[in-house]
Amino acid sequence: MTERTPVVDEAGPVGTGPTDAGPTDADADDAERLRRWRLVLGAPAAPALDGRISLTGPDGEIDAALGALYDADAAGEGGRRRSGGLGASAPSVARWLGDIRTYFPTSVVRVLQRDAVARLGLGQLLLEPELLAAAEPDVHLVGTLLSLRSALPERTRETARVVVRRVVEDIERRLEQSLRSAVLGAVDRTSRTRTPRLPDVDWDRTILANLRNYQPEQRTVIVDRLVGHTRARRTAALRDVILLIDQSGSMASSVVYAGVLGASLATLRAVSTRVIVFDTSVVDLTDQLDDPVDLLFGVRLGGGTDIDRAVGYGASLVTRPTDTVLVLISDLIEGGDQSSLVARLRALVDAGVCVVVLLALSDDGTPAYDHRLAATCAELGAPAFACTPDRFPELLATALRRDDVGRWASVQGLVRPT
Repeated sequence: MTERTPVVDEAGPVGTGPTDAGPTDADADDAERLRRWRLVLGAPAAPALDGRISLTGPDGEIDAALGALYDADAAGEGGRRRSGGLGASAPSVARWLGDIRTYFPTSVVRVLQRDAVARLGLGQLLLEPELLAAAEPDVHLVGTLLSLRSALPERTRETARVVVRRVVEDIERRLEQSLRSAVLGAVDRTSRTRTPRLPDVDWDRTILANLRNYQPEQRTVIVDRLVGHTRARRTAALRDVILLIDQSGSMASSVVYAGVLGASLATLRAVSTRVIVFDTSVVDLTDQLDDPVDLLFGVRLGGGTDIDRAVGYGASLVTRPTDTVLVLISDLIEGGDQSSLVARLRALVDAGVCVVVLLALSDDGTPAYDHRLAATCAELGAPAFACTPDRFPELLATALRRDDVGRWASVQGLVRPT
């Protein structure tokens, strides 16, 4: 039996107990438990419940929406396939997309869409602009669209760009300010001032300096003076940041986040940013950083991986080794010359470049990666770990300050090679 996405609340389904002869609160609780189990387990569970629960109204529509996706592969009695599935009908898919948006929160809708793409081939149906407009935009949907880029018909491309732009703007809203603050931390920390600009306020020292103004009734501190740092004068970029992004199919979410973050970095004069994507070839997308949507549509997801070639190109861009941060975003599944790759990484680290290997830049959990090569990178002085987008600004700030990135990752409890 295929397990559905859970739809119960925090109380969750629990076992049933004996009931009294007449209707009681216990009977109502029992019926509610059966209802939850029926929604979780789907139509294949109906015989086991022996007609004790019937789903009608909204419950029936929720069950139908879930059944179309999760009961499609379940076998009935005698090995017969059940009749679930979205089929190839565009109107039925549009209705299904509308139903799940009606009955489930956005976070669950995204999971259902992702499962539909993986289980029922919904990706091909998203080539229709009407269906694409009905979908809930998220990073995984953008990854699907990028993988289908060459197959997108003309009538769908503009809708696809609108969907991608909505996701890009959402990522920018979440991360742009923290990224800006982290990078603009390239200030003269030796010079303190009592009239800092807001991004340069040292809040820990400011609070300590104003503890005498603590108001117990309001449980707050009244700040009458700020403590911060003067900003170093900038006539040129203080640091160079090179992002090497693996565009193999397994890295779709990382590509989306890295592309948007790279475009945001490019707006800051404190750093000079280069963005390079690679599979078996290497493409420099730096000239497209003014529009992250154009940058993402310049990505070609899928194909093989030649990390050595990409790192070689990245090394050719290094002109100030001790002022350069090179971030390699890859699962390290190398299809090229691994020995040459290790030699290139060692040369970069020995030259003074801060090299960081991100095994994933996404919210997808523990990534699949080459553990042996990741451990080798760490031994060379290029720490390798996975990172969520929300932590990337702090990671970059740590690298720009030339602090120990490996130690920072360990303190944060991020995934590291073993």
